[in-house]
Amino acid sequence: MAERGTSPEVDWPAQPDMSLALNHMGTFDWDLDSGRMYLDSTALGVLDLRPDEFSGTPAGLRRRMAPPEEARLDARVAQALKDGRSHYGAYVRIRRRDGSRAWAHIQGHILRNQAGRPYRIIGILRDAAHDPGDPGAGGERAEGRRRMTGVVERTTAILAHARTVNDVTDVLKDPEALGHLGAVSVMLGIVDGGRIHLVAEGRLGTHVPELEYTRTDAQFPMSEAVRNLQPVFIDSRDDFRVRYPDLWQYIEPLTVHSGVYLPLIAQGRAIGALGLLYERDGDFTDEERNVLVALGSGIAQSLQRAILFEQEHDLAEGLQRAMLPRRIPDVPGTRIAVRYRAARAGQKIGGDWYDVVPLGDGRVGVMIGDVQGHDTDAAVIMGQLRIVLRAYAAEGHTPGTAMARASAFLRDLATDRLAACTYAEMDLGTGMLQLVRAGHHDPVVRRGDGTCHPVPMAGGAPLGLPPNTRPSAGPGGTGYPVTSLELHPGDTLVLCTDGLLEQPGTKNREEGMRALMEAVCAGPVDVEELADTLCDLRGDQGGRDDMALLLLRRRGTPTPRGGGPMRLRLAPGDSEGPATARHLIRAAVAAWGAEELTDEIELAADELMTNALVHTDGGGHVSLRMTAEGRIRVEVEDSSSALPHRREAGDWAVSGRGLLLVERLAREWGVEPRGGGKCVWCEFIVPEPPPAP
Repeated sequence: MAERGTSPEVDWPAQPDMSLALNHMGTFDWDLDSGRMYLDSTALGVLDLRPDEFSGTPAGLRRRMAPPEEARLDARVAQALKDGRSHYGAYVRIRRRDGSRAWAHIQGHILRNQAGRPYRIIGILRDAAHDPGDPGAGGERAEGRRRMTGVVERTTAILAHARTVNDVTDVLKDPEALGHLGAVSVMLGIVDGGRIHLVAEGRLGTHVPELEYTRTDAQFPMSEAVRNLQPVFIDSRDDFRVRYPDLWQYIEPLTVHSGVYLPLIAQGRAIGALGLLYERDGDFTDEERNVLVALGSGIAQSLQRAILFEQEHDLAEGLQRAMLPRRIPDVPGTRIAVRYRAARAGQKIGGDWYDVVPLGDGRVGVMIGDVQGHDTDAAVIMGQLRIVLRAYAAEGHTPGTAMARASAFLRDLATDRLAACTYAEMDLGTGMLQLVRAGHHDPVVRRGDGTCHPVPMAGGAPLGLPPNTRPSAGPGGTGYPVTSLELHPGDTLVLCTDGLLEQPGTKNREEGMRALMEAVCAGPVDVEELADTLCDLRGDQGGRDDMALLLLRRRGTPTPRGGGPMRLRLAPGDSEGPATARHLIRAAVAAWGAEELTDEIELAADELMTNALVHTDGGGHVSLRMTAEGRIRVEVEDSSSALPHRREAGDWAVSGRGLLLVERLAREWGVEPRGGGKCVWCEFIVPEPPPAP
């Protein structure tokens, strides 16, 4: 609330003008910080609400607004706030106390502080039935013309926001939208090559069962309107019978007396046709014909925009899906589920991706990410970035190095796009995960006992930023620090992009993360069912952003945390691997109740790892386990067959004391040849716990 002092103040509540009330226009005032909303008496009358029925918050409007209308209005307001606009307007349908329906128009002015943050909306709420008509007209015919004009204007305004063909047909099939035109049936056909595809029939009491597909050269009024690019007016039943005998067999048993078929013309060609049937005789006046032609023109523009949007969206979505992996490999010891959902509320598509990379040596890599932007360029960049990150991981680079190289690749593309990504590499034998993230939110882990928690990660900057803008991870660091985590049998790693955090009813990412964690904890045990449940968080309409989801579960019976062996790969030149291993060794030793041996075991393991990295070329593996005899055993495997030997170092030598130090610290140590390499090991006796008092 401190920012309010920098905002231009307007008296609360805003005082209504008498002229607004006389024109059936009420006012509202919405404080976005506190959630309070004020409606004057005229606005309450438009909504058919008594003062005691209104709660003083936006939730109080639900009594008169159906859920779809409320969601559409919320989306309109949210988009205006997000785009930084100062005004918005919307037609909404309300339910009156007697059950009847009516249209209302809402127009809001958004107030923002000096920082651009919206804090208040002041606007007008009016009854759309009182739109201005022709004040000089008189009689029933004049009233009908005024009503038709108002309906056409409102319908055109609503269609201006239609994004898909379904949006257009939903408006045309709505009795409240076009029923006031007096039509008893509304039909919409779309030209598809040499045919007309009937995509909507508004059954307002009756309808004509024309064929779903009709040839443009057929003897039907809709086909004639498309062929000639001229409206077809049918004034009487005799006119139907004489001019269209193939259609008359359907018209004869109905009460239909006249009809209008309007070509929907865009850029000089017919893209569809609209049919309206009436119970009254035709006798359409010039004014009525002009109004109907104007209706057809508005519908044509909306229909063309919707068709182009769907074509562009389908193209981009197909491109994106082609760049995602066609199949997810079966990884022994795991269950993996992936999902991708395109944004249907937005105009374009994004660059979300996921991937699973078998790495050999009992390891697997999983990744998820999102390229900045919502267009085909984002999808193309996504495909390139997924492939190079997969290649760097498969080449054997450490997770931090692979992420740094992917960032350099994106930067070399000379694009202004950035990308967020999380990459995790798992040892299938031990369940140890090494995770790195670049500008991405923390992953979530669901444990085998049903609890879940986020995984705090240091993280790095988004991919594509110059190296000097990323924090260093120490000398030789990549800028992408590695976080280690153990997945026990039954545990599940949840990776997702931001689109899943934009759930209905959530205001920001933090709320979205809390809702996600609640759904993960309460979700089904099966990973496929859990993936479907998480996708349902976005609702039927989807979100404003694309969404990718990857679940990785380690198979097996859940065990208490802290049990089981630890195994970690040591890569040549990896400065982060030994540090990660030391951290995990301390945690494992403490979990096994041998805290007093932590320093000794860590030091001995460090000496063995250093020998493997310095004196061999291929790196190796370090493992830690509790033996059946109650000893803690450290093993370091490498690919060199040369056996180590202890040597005495001089007083001033800086090396040569490694094995001597291991011998002094450990109870036993030794060397075992293994295939093309060897294993150097040492063991420590875990002291017996003191007797319980």
